[in-house]
Amino acid sequence: MFAANSRYYGLGTYTVKLPGGRTVSATQLPLARPGPLLGYHPRVAGDRLDLLAARYLNEPTWTWKLCDANGSPSPDALIARPTIGIPRGGGR
Repeated sequence: MFAANSRYYGLGTYTVKLPGGRTVSATQLPLARPGPLLGYHPRVAGDRLDLLAARYLNEPTWTWKLCDANGSPSPDALIARPTIGIPRGGGR
């Protein structure tokens, strides 16, 4: 259902019954797994998380790894910081 490089890949699903009676499937939320940092990127105007993920992690869709490494609940909260911690390694 999800691509192998997705943070949701391999996570379980469950069903939820909505108030109108319709049943939908949902994916379990992943737990953040912060690890050691490679270093910090001083944010400058115009920085985008997808470009930073591509530059440092070789995968532009791994913006979630930047968020996890920095304990940030959302990309918007992370991009507002003056420095962004770069996680070591690009693997899952």
